[in-house]
Amino acid sequence: MAHRAPSGRAVAPSRRLARRVLFLFTLSLSCSYLCYSLLCCCGGPAAPRARCAPARSAAAAKKLLQKSRACGRPPAEPPGSAAPARRPREPPAAPAGSAPGSARPGSKRLPQAIVVGVKKGGTRAVLEFIRVHPDVRALGTEPHFFDRNYDRGLEWYRNLMPRTLDSQITVEKTPSYFVTKEAPRRIFNMSRDTKLIVVVRNPVTRAISDYTQTLSKKPDIPTFEGLSFRNRSLGLVDTSWNAIRIGMYAVHLQSWLQYFPLSQIHFVSGEKLITDPAGEMGKVQDFLGIRRVITDKHFYFNKTKGFPCLKKTESNSSPRCLGKSKGRTHVQIDPEVIEQLRDFYRPYNIKFYETVGQDFRWE
Repeated sequence: MAHRAPSGRAVAPSRRLARRVLFLFTLSLSCSYLCYSLLCCCGGPAAPRARCAPARSAAAAKKLLQKSRACGRPPAEPPGSAAPARRPREPPAAPAGSAPGSARPGSKRLPQAIVVGVKKGGTRAVLEFIRVHPDVRALGTEPHFFDRNYDRGLEWYRNLMPRTLDSQITVEKTPSYFVTKEAPRRIFNMSRDTKLIVVVRNPVTRAISDYTQTLSKKPDIPTFEGLSFRNRSLGLVDTSWNAIRIGMYAVHLQSWLQYFPLSQIHFVSGEKLITDPAGEMGKVQDFLGIRRVITDKHFYFNKTKGFPCLKKTESNSSPRCLGKSKGRTHVQIDPEVIEQLRDFYRPYNIKFYETVGQDFRWE
């Protein structure tokens, strides 16, 4: 017994040492695991966001799964702090040919065709009818670029235009171009290939329509007869009055023929546009080089306005007629005044027929 006692006392300290070592190892392992988990869930620079240490038991795996779902989440902002700015979403790539920074299809281009005249001839009807065509995009307002706003420059003019695809053509209308001396040269300088559309009408009827429109805005203007003649008894017509001067089509046409051949100018009959809109618009489509889409099925005759209107189509949810200013009742004019004006216009009309190779039968 005296020999074994010292041996037993020697074994006890070694067991305590082993326990301490095991405890310290377990503690360090637990601390390492805790630090690893914190780094993972807080997005530390040295720890991957979506990977955490594998669990050694089912319970540990469940806890680890719950923690891993939180991996990658930004820490909650303290109360009162500003929310972090979100990164703006990148806009979709713009199609080829579109303006930089624009997500809308197509691009704004200078017009390939212009309705240049004439006032009160039926230009609005032609524009509204041709806009039904899927290969045409038209500017709804009159830009008056080549007569009033030319100093603004072509970029200003281009930016007014609607966007078009490569398969579409751009059209604008400003009837006053036809009687503007500088317009042919300016349009030619923009593009010598521009196609021109001129809607003409019996010049006497056109003048009365012009006067009727002006009278609706200025009721105190002189009578039609008083404005039409310098001396009615002598039959001297006042060609300085714009309503009369516009109807001298042969005179104005000479300015255009200095820059454009007749093959680039299409003349629409204002009278046939009322009686046969599909036929006249068919010729316009041929002139523009587009397929004949606008046909009889697109029109119906409005007896109240005395003018054709567009029927309901796939692109229009309801029938569409021209505005109130179109188709208004003309003022009554003395038949003798009308006859005098017919005599005045007759030589101009004949010259016009011969130049364009088309008889509009206004006589």
